[in-house]
Amino acid sequence: MTTASLSDIKKELAHLEPKELHDICLRLAKYKKENKELLSYLLFEAHDEAAYVSQAKTEMDDQFESLPKTNLYLAKKVLRKILRIANKHIKYSGIAQTELELRIYFCASVKQSGIKLQNSQVLVNLFVGQLKKIDAALSKLPEDLQYDYEHEIEPLRQYGGSAKK
Repeated sequence: MTTASLSDIKKELAHLEPKELHDICLRLAKYKKENKELLSYLLFEAHDEAAYVSQAKTEMDDQFESLPKTNLYLAKKVLRKILRIANKHIKYSGIAQTELELRIYFCASVKQSGIKLQNSQVLVNLFVGQLKKIDAALSKLPEDLQYDYEHEIEPLRQYGGSAKK
């Protein structure tokens, strides 16, 4: 079976009746959890992005509570799990400001957790990678918003810089 291009799918969807579109969406949601989650976001949460970000932060907080502070190996595993959750929310939203807020929140939570990043190069790389993604998301925003976020990001950069040493 060959997969049609996105433009072909878009053209075909334009010719369908609303009932047929409805059936196709339900069928897509039935087969993959990720499709169902994206559809849930688009239908129920996309209209209130602030509440969506708040919910994502709460979900991340729940995971940070189980973060072991002494065992760096387990801490790394939990941090990667939290990042998967954050990345999922970022992907569904597709908004640069949401991405920035969730990545900043992740880094600030890591900083607050008391984990000694400098003891594990893997954790340092994970943190620095998030800082790079923050900079990339920041460049997508208008200058006035960039200025507002710079104050939140600067302490994280200093923390990440001290972890590199």
